[in-house]
Amino acid sequence: MATSPISGILSPPPSSEHEDPFLGFVEYARSTLASTSGNGGGESMETAHGGDQPPWSWAVSRILKTCVAYPSGVTAAILLSDLFQAWNEQHKYLTSKRKPEVLDLLKKRPRRARLPNTVTIDSIHEKNFISPSSVIEAIILDEFLLPGTNIYMLSLGDLWSFCTIDLYLHRRYYDYVGPNGILKKGREIFLTGCSLRTATEGSGKSRLLPTEYIVILLDEDEDEDAMLLGAQFCTYSFSSISPIDLKNCTFYSFYARIESINSLENLGNIQRKLITLIDNEGSKMKFLLWGEQILLANLFSVGSMLALDTPFISNFVTNEREESEELCLEYGSATQIYLVPVIQQEEQVVLSSTQMRTQEIKSSQVSLPRDSHGAIDFSKYPFRMYVIDLGDKISGVSLYGMVTSLSRQRTKASETIYHLDVEDESGCIAIKLHFVGSWSLTRAGIGHRVYISGLTCSMNSQKILEVSWFEKEPGSSFVNLSCLPAFLNSSCLHRLSCLSDISDQTDRTHICQVHLDQVEHFNIQVLLCHSVCSEPVNQRSDGLYHCKFCECDCDYDKCTYTFQLQISVTDESGKVYAWCVGQTASELLQISPEEFLELPEDERAMYLYTLQEESFMVAMVYCKITGDKHNNTSDGSFPDWEITRAQKVD
Repeated sequence: MATSPISGILSPPPSSEHEDPFLGFVEYARSTLASTSGNGGGESMETAHGGDQPPWSWAVSRILKTCVAYPSGVTAAILLSDLFQAWNEQHKYLTSKRKPEVLDLLKKRPRRARLPNTVTIDSIHEKNFISPSSVIEAIILDEFLLPGTNIYMLSLGDLWSFCTIDLYLHRRYYDYVGPNGILKKGREIFLTGCSLRTATEGSGKSRLLPTEYIVILLDEDEDEDAMLLGAQFCTYSFSSISPIDLKNCTFYSFYARIESINSLENLGNIQRKLITLIDNEGSKMKFLLWGEQILLANLFSVGSMLALDTPFISNFVTNEREESEELCLEYGSATQIYLVPVIQQEEQVVLSSTQMRTQEIKSSQVSLPRDSHGAIDFSKYPFRMYVIDLGDKISGVSLYGMVTSLSRQRTKASETIYHLDVEDESGCIAIKLHFVGSWSLTRAGIGHRVYISGLTCSMNSQKILEVSWFEKEPGSSFVNLSCLPAFLNSSCLHRLSCLSDISDQTDRTHICQVHLDQVEHFNIQVLLCHSVCSEPVNQRSDGLYHCKFCECDCDYDKCTYTFQLQISVTDESGKVYAWCVGQTASELLQISPEEFLELPEDERAMYLYTLQEESFMVAMVYCKITGDKHNNTSDGSFPDWEITRAQKVD
């Protein structure tokens, strides 16, 4: 493992008065990595902008991931060390001096995108661990029988590693090895669902245990592969499936393009993935994965061609466990999967005027990949994107901004979509948040500062730009920085504000050290809230409770008690009247709602009196509603400031 040369750096230079401290640290971290990594004598980074900095969204995502992992706070040294190790591994992937043997095998391979969960063989050896959901994009360097046994082994390498690793081949693939087998030297495979047999004394080296989930890669330009596809997969189309042939146990093979990959609602405790396939006649068919089989979806990418040999054909099961008349494909005990990966196309993208003004760059454009739907993938765009930069047919976008509105869209029962308006320095945009089930994110409100990645943009039929976010899509994340616990104790990511100064800067989250002023009993409400979203519910005449935010009815056991509090906080410079809810209010009152309700009336007043002059570190946002903006928690009588997070200072 590489040693970080930046571990001795303790803090970034102080930010200017009007600079967002978090954004300042992001740029400081990127420039620090660029100055310490060098180019290793290899290729420059794929962003092709002439520099060696990590992409802006990559740095933000890594910093926030570490903050989530360390809720008690992080230091600059911790963040920089984590970033360096992650960037070193990624940079090695981009600049590694690959094994000549692997290069020879892959010198004709078309360029394609790396799968999201891919790990390198080197990293498996370094960590002595592999997660079942990890993907290995491997090349077979050798296939052999263990001496004195009938156990087949594959020796694997990859494009980014110096080391190799041996795999115990699962017996369902034994028909594919041998003199005439397709699993031979030079063949590429994807595999997932792996476990590691670690090296012990006398065993020599670590090996991968058998996995059922292997996909064999084909190349249509190779004669052998083209003959296999033509002979085995061009006989049937989806429309040719016959009920009579199904009864006679006819074995089908199909060749189709992956149109979409989506998660379905669980059936009981069983997870499901739905891969929508479209054949060369334009017919569509569902390919359903159940339980542990969903790991296979890690090996697929939209736009790739899937060759399915002997899939199981059944009736599609609805959410109500009832079989429909619609047929679908499933991964059965005799099924074999081949894949022709989508070739990554690139397009030159001109940098926006914002980037041209704020970045030191050597070129006015960058090369970015284009996906199978014709959308340009901005996940590796080197700089921060703003609302003004959004346009038609782009994906992988990340935005950092302030919430100005949030509400649920009225849709059919099978969909859960929320409208979130986010504003940055360049403008405001409405984002459609698509959830597999119900709302699953932390609370978000007016004035909260959020980071959203994995956005897709397209023009609708009215030529209006639509921006969408899908909960389970690879690369999708949503982080509410205003409610992130680590921010209160991470001095490298914020700058302490005085209460007298915050009224001049209402476009950001302020971290302040304050004392509680007099806590009035009449300013405390204990509300029943929906457990899913933490928003208040109202009881109906029939006894059920209704959540306005989720627009659904729920039972009492799906609700929980929470505080809604209005309170004055002070410091040496002034006083601010604010409100808060949930865990934040409980932290300020130092008691749970249930415990508070159990206190007699006179004891409640005495208890509240003891809280005066308690000191807290708090996060505060300006949440005043203007125009027709909707705040799901606040009404017009609430103070202009919300305390989104609080922690007692001893």
